[in-house]
Amino acid sequence: MASGRIIKLVVFELLELAAFSIPTLVMMEQFATAYQKTKQSSDKTHYWLVVSCSIAYVASVTLLIWVPIKVLLYKKQHLYKKITGWRPILMMCVILTTLPSFSFSIAVTEVQKNVNGSTVDLLPDSLPDLPVSLVILSLILVDIIEKLRLYPLRGSQKCSEDAYIHTSSLQQIKTVTDQVRQNEENLAPSQAAKTTPEVQPQRRAHVLTGPREPYFHSGVLRTMSRRDVRADIFLWSFLLWSDTIEMVRVAGHPAVYKSGWLYPVYIFSFISLLRIIFTPQNPLLSTSGILLQDLPFVFVRLSLIIVLGTITPILGLCKNVLVTFSYIYFNYLTKLRPFSSFEISP
Repeated sequence: MASGRIIKLVVFELLELAAFSIPTLVMMEQFATAYQKTKQSSDKTHYWLVVSCSIAYVASVTLLIWVPIKVLLYKKQHLYKKITGWRPILMMCVILTTLPSFSFSIAVTEVQKNVNGSTVDLLPDSLPDLPVSLVILSLILVDIIEKLRLYPLRGSQKCSEDAYIHTSSLQQIKTVTDQVRQNEENLAPSQAAKTTPEVQPQRRAHVLTGPREPYFHSGVLRTMSRRDVRADIFLWSFLLWSDTIEMVRVAGHPAVYKSGWLYPVYIFSFISLLRIIFTPQNPLLSTSGILLQDLPFVFVRLSLIIVLGTITPILGLCKNVLVTFSYIYFNYLTKLRPFSSFEISP
């Protein structure tokens, strides 16, 4: 009987292979159907030609790239451990699956705009959401599988985030206290003389005050308060890409896909997906999130609102602006002299 480790490996590999191949087949089949409509004939030669090309493409990249790299990473663990900061499996999915799928999604609308050089428009009133959603869902699925490989699927798993939060909180408290002490030592002797011994502990204690987190020892509340890092992987994997999903949804609006705005929406949506190549704890992940998603989305959303109206939510634009501003302010502006003075939070 196969062990649980072998079953887990086989299931994960089959799911990743399906997520790698199915989106391209679906998008190219949609393109074949749209292209066949432009011919206005019962002959389906062009349809089956595109479908056969899609099958040949998926089979080629699977046998020549996907399978060899998978076998190499599985057999040569020392090579896999030398990879730092990025994930080759996700990079293959983004380049070999997501990029062709987005390209053919654009081609689906382009082939139906002008038929035989005329102004006949065969575009539907609304684009189907399933193909594009399938592409992003497959990418998120591979991301979840790569994260779940580190954890067992059976048995209880103690969440390590509590220890991390406790440790980081102690480090933050120590840092704040040391900074207060350093500022007080740098005061002029005349000002230091005016400071009474009772004030200093009060200021330190005031920095550390805050709402206490509840902890339940028994009963229904203890059951409801359980957290597992494996379940959090599913939650945060989808929340991380909610902004990109919303941007891709905007591409289905008639005012977007019937105009040239379809290109910047898809291009910047694909660029934002490049962040998935980085490892979850990569120090460059925050900066890449600003440069690849939030900052470009500010200009795209603002332009769409100015030209086409509120087809994209104002909330999304506010999110991109605030995230970008907060990152620049707290990471760079606070190091300048006018913003570098330390203050105690009220």
